[in-house]
Amino acid sequence: MKKALLAFAGVALIGLSGSVFADEKLEIGAKIYERSFGRGCGTCHDIASNPQLFDLVKSGKLTRASFEQTLKDGKGGMPKAIAAIMEVGPVKKAGYGEDQAVDALFAYLGSK
Repeated sequence: MKKALLAFAGVALIGLSGSVFADEKLEIGAKIYERSFGRGCGTCHDIASNPQLFDLVKSGKLTRASFEQTLKDGKGGMPKAIAAIMEVGPVKKAGYGEDQAVDALFAYLGSK
């Protein structure tokens, strides 16, 4: 009985920790969206004439690879953004690398 309870508790903790990591990822993604370049991605991307990131990610029209490439190289009127993303406080605090930061932002965009 004791072993079964311990096993159940262990499985529950593993499940909860996955949820905590997912929540942290989405939270950091939101902070990146709100704070990159000091004014946030929405300053440009919430304007109807510019690419609507939430819709593009949710519809599958923007892939993770293409998104990362644009963040690293810029595109059209969009400057390179990866350096600005890496300067966002919560990204630094979490110790995220570039891939983790891009994953967090992409996950956030797909969650709305």
